[in-house]
Amino acid sequence: MSAPWESRPARVTVPANQFAALCRSSPWRWDTLQFTLYWMERDDQPAALPVRAWLRRPTDLRVETLQGKLLYTATSLEKSRDDFYVAATPKSWLLPPALVTPVYTDEGLVWRRPEAAYGDPMFGGGRWQAVLDPVECVGSAPIPNNLPEQRPSNLTDVMEGRFANRKVWLATVNPRTRYRPFTPEHPLAPGPTRIAVDTATGVCVYSKVLDGPFAGQGHKLGIEAVDDYLLDDLFTDMDFNLTDVSDHVPWPIPLG
Repeated sequence: MSAPWESRPARVTVPANQFAALCRSSPWRWDTLQFTLYWMERDDQPAALPVRAWLRRPTDLRVETLQGKLLYTATSLEKSRDDFYVAATPKSWLLPPALVTPVYTDEGLVWRRPEAAYGDPMFGGGRWQAVLDPVECVGSAPIPNNLPEQRPSNLTDVMEGRFANRKVWLATVNPRTRYRPFTPEHPLAPGPTRIAVDTATGVCVYSKVLDGPFAGQGHKLGIEAVDDYLLDDLFTDMDFNLTDVSDHVPWPIPLG
């Protein structure tokens, strides 16, 4: 996967506020995702082995090597909360984003996010969460024009592009003092960073730090399937012997 193609014959710019709305939209734009993920170091060298992942919101994840070796699974299918379950904090009782309604723009993007139980299952920590939901770059709601110092970052050079045969919006994220990454030690934009966000899913499919001590670092994410039906077997160690209803089941009829 190469960098997003930006040398288009007619450069198409995108309003920064619409790009910000797209960055807030991921929790409402897909339920299941299959993708490959490459973490990159300087000179586009891999920082770790690439992985293939299947994610089903809000709790289920399977991660393999590209050769099919299982690395990690996580699911809530084998867990339960009975009548005596007591939450340690009020946050434990927040609803998943899919069950709450944000404020949308006329284009169907998220203008303002409500309070909810945000966060996808992660593998390896770091920037994983910000890649799947890049809201940290723009904040959960727009900032008034008279309070620019409250913005987590400045967005510049916002435009359309393509990455891995999918439409993306690109921007250079310049973090400010109000930037609050999901994982404090691993921000998606530790300095001026060029990112590409898939317009269909709101997932950050490409990033590259342009300047500073982390220059050259980033990631590439290839989306392979969106909202496919995923069997429970995929996320558990136990085989439930379930049938994929999307496959034809033969019904032989004996002759005579």
